[in-house]
Amino acid sequence: MHAPAPVTLSATQTDLSRRRVLQAASAVAVGAAAGLPSTRAWGQGSDKPEKEEVRIGFIPLTDCASVVMASVLGFDKKYGIKIIPTKEASWAGVRDKLVNGELDMAHVLWGLVYGVHLGVSGPKKDMAVLMNLNHNGQAITLSKKLADKGAVDGPSLAKLMATDKRDYTFAQTFPTGTHAMWLYYWLATYGINPMKDAKIITVPPPQMVANMRVGNMDGYCVGEPWGHRAIMDGIGITVTTTQDIWKDHPEKALGTTGEFAKKYPNTCRAAIMAILEASRWIDASLQNKLKMAETVADKAYVNTSVDAINQRILGRYQNGLGKTWDDPNHMKFFNDGQVTFPYLSDGMWFLTQHKRWGLLKEHPDYLGVAKQINQVELYKQAASALKVSVPKDPMRSSKMVDGVVWDGKEPAKYADGFKVHA
Repeated sequence: MHAPAPVTLSATQTDLSRRRVLQAASAVAVGAAAGLPSTRAWGQGSDKPEKEEVRIGFIPLTDCASVVMASVLGFDKKYGIKIIPTKEASWAGVRDKLVNGELDMAHVLWGLVYGVHLGVSGPKKDMAVLMNLNHNGQAITLSKKLADKGAVDGPSLAKLMATDKRDYTFAQTFPTGTHAMWLYYWLATYGINPMKDAKIITVPPPQMVANMRVGNMDGYCVGEPWGHRAIMDGIGITVTTTQDIWKDHPEKALGTTGEFAKKYPNTCRAAIMAILEASRWIDASLQNKLKMAETVADKAYVNTSVDAINQRILGRYQNGLGKTWDDPNHMKFFNDGQVTFPYLSDGMWFLTQHKRWGLLKEHPDYLGVAKQINQVELYKQAASALKVSVPKDPMRSSKMVDGVVWDGKEPAKYADGFKVHA
């Protein structure tokens, strides 16, 4: 069974520069409309960014929006930097370019950053999370063929897999990434061991729909718009959203190397501030969300139709079987600073799952690793300059789909406490 040939995703430079010219004019107008000061709020004297051009890699997903809008709306200029959003084809490509310095930063999976830091799924290098980029807004899709056989939720999928025995294939986007962990957690909740009862493959996000169309997998977990796109194309159903697995879960981070964060602290702060402003702008109104959908749908970014993006960012969901609902826990970018804060417990959770699924052989120093990676102080400085509220505690408590509470306490006990594991 062969996957279709991967599509070349990198946008041409000419396309991007043409866009930037068009956007410069609209950025000024939008900035004025949003009541933004036109002068630089930062970047004077010793706070001046050490590096003015910041190449930020992104994957074509709705949740790259705050990075894209920071550039398109000119928030970056306020802080003395120029963000160059760089479209990448796969998470492995993002990892390699971050590690070798071709990218300064990236819109990246939390679990990828943590994996690289510990040498899991690729080279080992000290890494840094500067901020969280979004909560919620990913989904697990099952093929229409499975749905036609009655697999429309976790219990019915488990039942079908037990009675209709064959090799079942599920796709995630990167071995240590968020989508792999949501997929595994959800399957395991219904007694399906992803390591024993199914074949797991890795597929880059924009290629999920094409792969399902040709029958390469029974289901996948990915970020929007590729869940909704499967419904629009009539090839899949949304069996669950990731916010139903963990409400307000961390998703993408603004990641860089530990070395970059140490060497260019002012640049990092400037990027955090520009993206914080963009995050706040997106969440501020319905109109802004729709403008964002229009912008990121463009072929330079996500390369899909606007209607594949604009429904779910407003919380308007359908499952592909006739059910529709309004989800208050849709994708959020700011939520009064709750989204963007890099909670230590969020990073630690991914480590517990890496241990659970055998990606880590030993228990790491969970809290120690999170403190090394998450640049909480740098984030707080940027947030306080923008008067963005910061949570009092870098740990938070969350209840998962299986009823188990994660609060960052006793991580080793938590990691070892699952009945279904590698």
